[in-house]
Amino acid sequence: MKVLEVMGSGAFRPQRGPGAEPLALSFSTLSVSYGSSAVLRDVSLSVAAGECVGLVGESGCGKSTAAFAALRALPRAGRITGGSIHIAGQDVLALSAAGLRQLWATRVSMVYQDPSRALNPTLTVGAQVMEAFTVLGAANPRARAEAVLAKVQIASPARIMEAYPHQLSGGMQQRVVIAMALAKDPALLILDEPTTGLDATVEAEVLDLVDALRRESGTAVLLISHNLPMVARMCDRIGVLYAGTLVEEGKAGDVLGRPSHPYTTRLLRCLPQGGRRKQDGMLQTIAGQLPPPGSRHVACVFAARCDAVQEICRTTPPPMREVAGHRALCHFTPPFPAMADDAAGVAPTALAGGPVLRAEHLCKTYRTPGGGTVRAVSDISFTLAAGETLGLVGESGSGKTTLARLLLGLVAPDTGGRILLDGAVMAPSVKARSRVHRRAVQIVFQHPDSALNRAHTVRHILRRPLRHLARLSGGALVARLAALADGVRLGPAHLAMRPRALSGGLKQRVAIARAFAGGPRVVICDEPTSALDVSVQAAILNLLADLQRRERVSYVFISHDLNVVRYLADRIAVMYLGRIMEIGPAEAVIAGPHHPYTAALLSAVPSLADGARIRLEGEIPSASAVPSGCVFHTRCPRKIGVICETDEPVLPDAVHAYRCHIPVADL
Repeated sequence: MKVLEVMGSGAFRPQRGPGAEPLALSFSTLSVSYGSSAVLRDVSLSVAAGECVGLVGESGCGKSTAAFAALRALPRAGRITGGSIHIAGQDVLALSAAGLRQLWATRVSMVYQDPSRALNPTLTVGAQVMEAFTVLGAANPRARAEAVLAKVQIASPARIMEAYPHQLSGGMQQRVVIAMALAKDPALLILDEPTTGLDATVEAEVLDLVDALRRESGTAVLLISHNLPMVARMCDRIGVLYAGTLVEEGKAGDVLGRPSHPYTTRLLRCLPQGGRRKQDGMLQTIAGQLPPPGSRHVACVFAARCDAVQEICRTTPPPMREVAGHRALCHFTPPFPAMADDAAGVAPTALAGGPVLRAEHLCKTYRTPGGGTVRAVSDISFTLAAGETLGLVGESGSGKTTLARLLLGLVAPDTGGRILLDGAVMAPSVKARSRVHRRAVQIVFQHPDSALNRAHTVRHILRRPLRHLARLSGGALVARLAALADGVRLGPAHLAMRPRALSGGLKQRVAIARAFAGGPRVVICDEPTSALDVSVQAAILNLLADLQRRERVSYVFISHDLNVVRYLADRIAVMYLGRIMEIGPAEAVIAGPHHPYTAALLSAVPSLADGARIRLEGEIPSASAVPSGCVFHTRCPRKIGVICETDEPVLPDAVHAYRCHIPVADL
């Protein structure tokens, strides 16, 4: 079995001995049910002071339930049916309502996945941060609020105090939420998917911040995530949950480098790591689906999906084996019987062809209420060949989404810019485009929940574009609908369901099927896998690669996950403040980045192997106040002089081009 190298050179290992303070968090045989459905079964896990423990697994495995159970803050239908919970030595289950409120107010904090939902949009940041100190009865709450904002590396705390949440970037909002969580100097900090949706650079900054604060104050951290590379970077120990059962737990290097349970092994093999690309073959996936909540398991909980399963796995509960603090719930030890080593299947190949889409000198300027202007996209030109994938990367605010809206015709470019399909100029507005051009360019959104009509069945959702874009009816429509559903692995039962009855992965398959219904030439994929766990992500990436090979469709693939972009893209364009800073073949851009910004983005991506990071100072400037000269010079770690401040470099017409004054020989 292939063993992955895992970082661990600088991990903080708290030492416990006689007289040591109590564990920050301790679960002992914890069981939780929603109604009559068991969702956690006999989970035992601990977090020491100053330690970071990760909890990983697919969506629906019970990770967030464990976090809410620790706080005794389960939804109304949830109840703790067995076991014990201790926080900083206190028996959480024995606390009165007043005692529980006191615990929440003084000893434990939680940072949620979406900071915009955790902050009140009608109150200033200052009012919300000060409230945390007011509840504690602290003197001079304003001064303390400014101090804690400075502690989380917010440069101008007084100015930020007067701002409203919507005026801050996602990374800044998350810093504010972390500041509020740290106001009470908690013994335990619970992070529930704290960086989902954040750019690689912002994610790295948030993780560095949390790591520095726990080292400084000794705060214990329980990190819940499906991002395995991020967990590898942050955590001292890792617990792996499957269907509410802890199937493996141990030091991060042991669990990720030498997994002792088939489920952990399969999770790791789903990752597009190690430079793997679509030409190398399909990503491995985990067959089948999670058992529904409340399912009864007489033997191994993973047996139905395990490709190393033996008869004993179906009949006898497995023992929890432990070697040097690394424990796994399995009858066998690695190497597991009959487990395939690598993914099988036909590798998709890049299809050569002439340009199907050409963008020429695209600019987009918006006027602000005060009479100013914001240039969101500035002089972008590129071509897209038939069957090619162009990966589009960059921080939030770099113009990726605006460029996608221009290609779709949702907004019109400034005068002088145009978009051509097969050499014919498309109308700037989608309303003015012909049916042929409308069906030719489609999109798959990041969140299928907001893109699919919850009132309609999947069959109705797919029939609509088949009628209006493909102009099909009768038997031809029925046949095409069946072929379309089969192509994205949707069965007849799924067609009768509504989106709310589907998992996140199945919803995204419906969204992809809808995008392909009209027979598109170009599909824009806007963060289609960012909210999915690794096994579902692998299945969606395999599906996109397979559809591209069969349908000869081209993709513009927007993502902040550069490992995903590397797997799917043939070329990569790196955007910053509305400009393309570097563009070239995917492997050339990843392996040998020419622009300092590209190098910084790549270094910020967490991986299972350790690596040095290039730190960028400050946030991306506002598009309403673009720096003179090179727009990146205010943050560039390789600024060479005044020329960077006065002269904007050009992007040459080359296979691998970059916008920088530094010569290639000096890179």
